[in-house]
Amino acid sequence: MGTAGIRKILVANRGEIALRVMRTCREMGIATVAVYSEVDRNMPHVLQADEAHAIGPAPSSQSYLSMETIIATALRAGADAIHPGYGFLSENPEFAQRVRDAGLIFIGPLPSSIRAMGDKTEARRLVRAHGVPTVPGTDGPITAVSEAEEFLALNGFPVLLKAAAGGGGKGMRIVHSAQELPDAFRGAQSEAASAFGDGRVYVEKYLDQPRHIEFQILADRHGNTIHLGERECSIQRRHQKIIEESPSVIVDAAMRETMGRTAVMAAQACRYENAGTIEFLVDRGRNFYFLEMNTRLQVEHPVTEERTGIDLVAEQIRIAAGETLRYRQEDIQFRGHAIECRICAEDPSHDFLPSIGRILHLRPAQGPGVREDRGIDEGGEVSLYYDSMISKLIVHAQDRHEAIERMKRALREYRILGVSTNIPVCLFVLEHPAFTGGDFSTHFLQEHYSPAGLATLTESQAHAVAAVCTTLELARQNSTEMTFAGNGRPRPSPWKLQRNLSMRS
Repeated sequence: MGTAGIRKILVANRGEIALRVMRTCREMGIATVAVYSEVDRNMPHVLQADEAHAIGPAPSSQSYLSMETIIATALRAGADAIHPGYGFLSENPEFAQRVRDAGLIFIGPLPSSIRAMGDKTEARRLVRAHGVPTVPGTDGPITAVSEAEEFLALNGFPVLLKAAAGGGGKGMRIVHSAQELPDAFRGAQSEAASAFGDGRVYVEKYLDQPRHIEFQILADRHGNTIHLGERECSIQRRHQKIIEESPSVIVDAAMRETMGRTAVMAAQACRYENAGTIEFLVDRGRNFYFLEMNTRLQVEHPVTEERTGIDLVAEQIRIAAGETLRYRQEDIQFRGHAIECRICAEDPSHDFLPSIGRILHLRPAQGPGVREDRGIDEGGEVSLYYDSMISKLIVHAQDRHEAIERMKRALREYRILGVSTNIPVCLFVLEHPAFTGGDFSTHFLQEHYSPAGLATLTESQAHAVAAVCTTLELARQNSTEMTFAGNGRPRPSPWKLQRNLSMRS
């Protein structure tokens, strides 16, 4: 079993993406190795894998970011390859190189491609040389406010200060006036240094009301590169995506062909191999500009999978094994409309603060056209050490209207007790006329959302939810993995306990 020399893969990640990779491996007959920190010992990805190894304490710097430990674990387990998932070490060129130096296969692009696209100013120069349009900006990082002022003299306000070495909204500041510039410059540098260990920033013209549209890329080492269509990712909070969909309501067939061809050119500019994503900003005139390239699998990749029927993880593995891409551009067929909502443990009524704690009850949405990628189960802990995403809810339908209605139904079915979630915000977006009408930008939430606009529980409903949570927690505390108590008698059933508690109240 396996494919071209890959018979066992260590997944250097956790949660839903680790599970996602393992499921494809199982279908391909490839054995899997999980790694876990001390607090993740009982997480689903650990239980799903063929074998699992502890790699350190809870802080990611001592576990999931420990290159030496992860590579040593892969060698000890007899793995042939490492899949990095997304986040953590997935876009670290040093890790990719060290994996190769250890004689293992890195399921991702060449270290040189990761390095070239990881430096945002270098990436801009590289793709521009291949005819890819970029947002006007400085040619390289700036070291003083005076250099930003030179750019402003020619281009005016507003502008963006952006981290040269990162993404995800870290090290980014919007500047509207000369008075804001010094503080914004210092703030961007400081945040970039903290987030990426690199305080360099550059200046870019700020586009008014932009839309964020990205293209999925597949490329093999034999010179074949294709795209799998676009995903619209404009619904964001503080530059973090919340809802993604495909296709975009503003991209017609001609625009898709042009943007797709440009995305392929951008990938070829850095001799790209494996799965990647070219991200564009699109202005109100439907002019598009290269933003950045993500040299890994994206969180929102299921949207593309649902529309094309192509398993992107399987393609990643085949490409890493040296196989020729199985598809030509003309082979790619798109079906219907897909939407993804990221379900996160955070409190929308209190500025989206992370909601840490145990999930006392979880009932996922089900039914036709509904997919859930989740990395934590009922009884699991949402940890303060890692990202707050609980799951990704994906729907697929014949058209956008049906997909929106299906997602609304799925979100209302989804039950999570014990932590707060952003489900009410997702419903708010899906029901808003600006979203349903397709007239929105990356500023949607700051223009339309306020906590007061969310549906709230009545006092009686809140008491009922609290009672259920208390009952479930008591039931959990009174049951263990053992069937019998120490005195040999059967332990009380959690369901009987719940009934007894109800009779007492």
